[in-house]
Amino acid sequence: MKKVAISTVLIGLLCASPALAWNGFGHMTVAAVAYGKLTPATKTKVAALLKLNPSYPDWVATASPQDRDEVAFVTAATWPDAIKKRGSGFTDDSKNPFAPDASKNEGYAGMLQHRYWHYIDVPFSPDGTPLQQPRAPNAKTQIAAFRTALASSSASDELKSYDLVWLIHLVGDLHQPLHCTSRFDQNQPDGDRGGNLVALCARPCRGELHALWDDILGTKTEPKAAIKKAAKLDAPEPRLAAVKDEDVWIAESVRTAKASVYIDPIGVGAGPFEVDAEYRRQARAVAAERVALAGARLANLLNSTLK
Repeated sequence: MKKVAISTVLIGLLCASPALAWNGFGHMTVAAVAYGKLTPATKTKVAALLKLNPSYPDWVATASPQDRDEVAFVTAATWPDAIKKRGSGFTDDSKNPFAPDASKNEGYAGMLQHRYWHYIDVPFSPDGTPLQQPRAPNAKTQIAAFRTALASSSASDELKSYDLVWLIHLVGDLHQPLHCTSRFDQNQPDGDRGGNLVALCARPCRGELHALWDDILGTKTEPKAAIKKAAKLDAPEPRLAAVKDEDVWIAESVRTAKASVYIDPIGVGAGPFEVDAEYRRQARAVAAERVALAGARLANLLNSTLK
């Protein structure tokens, strides 16, 4: 990948929605970027840990022996979203996200979907509407917990496997601007849930702002497609890629949301707003930068944590 300067909106300091962050293609692309930057020792460790995931046989069922480890790593990025699907056997506990079990790091024995782990509601308001501060647990608290467990000499490999899969996913989540903020205004005093409540078309159409950003890089489902996409992305500046502080990642996404998401033709309130071709073009460019940066940071994080 060639090197390019990231736009200034990503450099500023200091995500929200019960929906997906990037879709499966976006998450796999983050992981594919990261895999290409892992050290040989880290690749060996993550390959062993991912084999402990109950979905591992499905991930590699059609992969060739030489591609198996990379395909598993890339596909693992989608597992925290896959367990939210009906029939997965996992319990949807989103109505009680602050119960005692909500923040427990139990490994694969825990059968909660933990939908509230995917985002953090950092609030802002364009018109002075009172804000509601984010509650825990959230993506920030869980990334900290998973990093600690992966670096621990006493945590079991089973727990580290679970935490690795979640960490691969959540690093991607925090680089999707609408997984890091909720906009509050007079029309939506309880927030817009990371753009989920901002319509892009009139009912019965269900298009909304969050989904547009989830899908902006494409909707392919094959790991190989994500690997090819990752190879074409411009590499972020090394000094930005080296940032391991999740507070900085969140702050960047909040600033990006204000500068690149909630802009014309997206007005205040619930809409519907009609998104034009220029908005989509700019959104694709920003999303590509965020995904490339997430992948580079994920690699740096795993190389240092699993050394």
